[in-house]
Amino acid sequence: MLRLTQAPNLAIATLWADALAAEGITTSVERQYLAGVAGQLPPDQCLPEVWIHRAGQETRARELLHRLQHVPQQRWLCVCGELVEGGFEQCWSCARLMPR
Repeated sequence: MLRLTQAPNLAIATLWADALAAEGITTSVERQYLAGVAGQLPPDQCLPEVWIHRAGQETRARELLHRLQHVPQQRWLCVCGELVEGGFEQCWSCARLMPR
């Protein structure tokens, strides 16, 4: 097994692990239960980690993780007049999809 990254919280670690698994990369989340001992141990030692099971998948896993961590941010004007910013592809005012 190989440690791929440390995540800021369990929710993010689980999302990253699930996204990698959906691409065929066998993963696991480690240290998921250490948040309760933060203070007894240094906080950076209590963060969850994403591990991959096959070292041969490291390059692909790092590329996928980079894409997950760097979602392109966009800014577009919906036909309803709402300015939509960030990684959203749907208007939060009228629910229309972003034009392509």
